[in-house]
Amino acid sequence: MEFWNITLIDSFFLIGILQDTNFPELVCFIIILLYLVAMASNGLLLMLIVMDNRLHVPMYFLLSQLSLMDLLFTSVVAPKTVIDYLCGQNTISFTNCGLQMFLALTLGGAEDILLAFMAYDRYVAIRHPLNYMIIMRPKVCWSMVGISWLLASLSALVHTIYTMHFPFCRAREIHHLLCEIPPLLKLACAETSQYKFILYTTGVTFLLIPLSAILTSYTLVLNAVFHMSSTQGREKALLTCSSHMTVVGMYYGAAMFMYVLPSAYHNPQQDNILSVFYTIVTPALNPLIYSLRNKDVLGALKKITRKGPSGQRF
Repeated sequence: MEFWNITLIDSFFLIGILQDTNFPELVCFIIILLYLVAMASNGLLLMLIVMDNRLHVPMYFLLSQLSLMDLLFTSVVAPKTVIDYLCGQNTISFTNCGLQMFLALTLGGAEDILLAFMAYDRYVAIRHPLNYMIIMRPKVCWSMVGISWLLASLSALVHTIYTMHFPFCRAREIHHLLCEIPPLLKLACAETSQYKFILYTTGVTFLLIPLSAILTSYTLVLNAVFHMSSTQGREKALLTCSSHMTVVGMYYGAAMFMYVLPSAYHNPQQDNILSVFYTIVTPALNPLIYSLRNKDVLGALKKITRKGPSGQRF
């Protein structure tokens, strides 16, 4: 391998959905609109949870962390995508590519783990309601959040460093919305099959273990819900759990397609559409799914609108 082939590649071209569509102006407008919705809805949900005393419970504390992750996740991708298109450029430096990869993996991984903790929260609330505030005390909730960030950031750091150490001596075009491992490995001119197997194993572990915990939690939850004597309590529990399962389905479906499905089943166009879904669409929909179907959140919005902010931080 010639030395200059390795050292000259100090930047890449991101060929995302805006460069791979016949209607870039329309797609750009949709991305801007979804990003604004994600910022406004997640920001509003965070504000409501902070300001309303009735939302100072573990369920909404964990939900606030999910909103924060969604807000940061979409901010890692959407602004650069739009600015690059409007400025007529689509380059990203080697360093910024690694940084974007690290941030995306950290935020995606943290959300993956947090969703499992949120399922456990619902399990405790429904199966052990009398001890709920004892089991899910603030120290435990903060530990859940800390574990989510720590495990995700460590995994992201290892994968980012290892991925970016490969020599990239082929075409510099990354056919993806952002710098992610699978499309970037296609540009490597070294043997990557062993690392791809490790990446696949890590992806399965990082996704299927939390997903198994979620499914187990909700199996136990649904069993308890259907044995409730109160119709109102049963409806409230089902509503809360269905909102969470909708979010889980959207997130895990996209993540498993990207990191678990074998590369033979991928193509750049599908991956670009999928990347828009889990980096921009899902963060915009998550708070709407939770808030529009949640009487507590809607009540907090009405209270703050009418009487002004009140309450203390969880």
